[in-house]
Amino acid sequence: MTTTEAPSVTPETADPEAVAERVIGILDAGAICVLAGIGHETGLFETLASLPPATSEQVADAAGLDERYVREWLGGMVTADFVQYLPADRTYYLCPDHAPFLTGTGPDNLARVMRYVGLMGEVTPKVIEHVRSGGGLTYDDYPGFHDLQAAESAAVNDASLIDTIIPLTGEVDRLRAGIAVADIGCGEGHAINLLAREYPASTFVGYDFSEDALVAARTEAETWGLTNARFETLDVARLDAPAELDLVLTFDAIHDQAHPATVLANIRRALRTGGTYLMVDINAQSNLEDNLELPWASFLYAVSLTHCMAVSLGQDGDGLGTVWGVQTAERMLREAGFGSVDVIHLEEDPFNAYFVAKP
Repeated sequence: MTTTEAPSVTPETADPEAVAERVIGILDAGAICVLAGIGHETGLFETLASLPPATSEQVADAAGLDERYVREWLGGMVTADFVQYLPADRTYYLCPDHAPFLTGTGPDNLARVMRYVGLMGEVTPKVIEHVRSGGGLTYDDYPGFHDLQAAESAAVNDASLIDTIIPLTGEVDRLRAGIAVADIGCGEGHAINLLAREYPASTFVGYDFSEDALVAARTEAETWGLTNARFETLDVARLDAPAELDLVLTFDAIHDQAHPATVLANIRRALRTGGTYLMVDINAQSNLEDNLELPWASFLYAVSLTHCMAVSLGQDGDGLGTVWGVQTAERMLREAGFGSVDVIHLEEDPFNAYFVAKP
């Protein structure tokens, strides 16, 4: 929809019953998200996928959970059409057409993403306080956030990082020969560890200001026996590594920085001549009117309000927000000193855009 097109339904013409029906549908869908998040966290979807039609007792026993809670959850999933119920023998089974999107470790498992709705609910009272007074939150206000984000990122990276994403940079041959690579805002460091294992001749460093996240990163590196990966606690707005790096990566890390322009400028200075920066960030448009047809746009604005924008403002930051959009991202990359910026979209990751920038 463009700025000159009128919406198909306006407040003046909308049928009140249709509006009420839509709002009730939204209410129900939000509840389904919460239930699906519980199903993912407790392994109930995986359990159902492994069983023939089973009673609530059988499902609970197989999952090692309390039957009464499982039965109520199954009721929600049946009415959501995620699970089928056979009244004659009181058994349940996961709908085969839903299973690919509710189970497994790959990027198609949307039940994992639905957990963000529960996280937003946890912090909503604190967000409301700051809507009234200004300021923002800290990462400490989001228990379990790094684990949730790491699991979502790992699903994409396990499936695509080596074979699809890194080749976008044009740096595969140099990675095999040996170059210096950094992941800025690396979180739990899974991407760095995957790359360090794949390219043993190169050296890798992950920077993040969450020491808890870096503990997980170091543990994985040690478990994998990696000697070419290290992790350092650092506010990346203070990164000072002039011309030390050949390849810099960020994965959904720039938009919630306190001062994203400073971070981008630091990354530009850190690159050696001929270096490359790969920025993976949210695939949306910078103008609100251009996001009207994006199916998950409201989800992005909600995540921004309850997390990404809020944590930036909590650091006296710019509050750029999740939905900064590809146009603003490209402009800021050029303002940081990148002369070449290519924006690439991957079918397997519609939530993100991939920016390949060179000085």
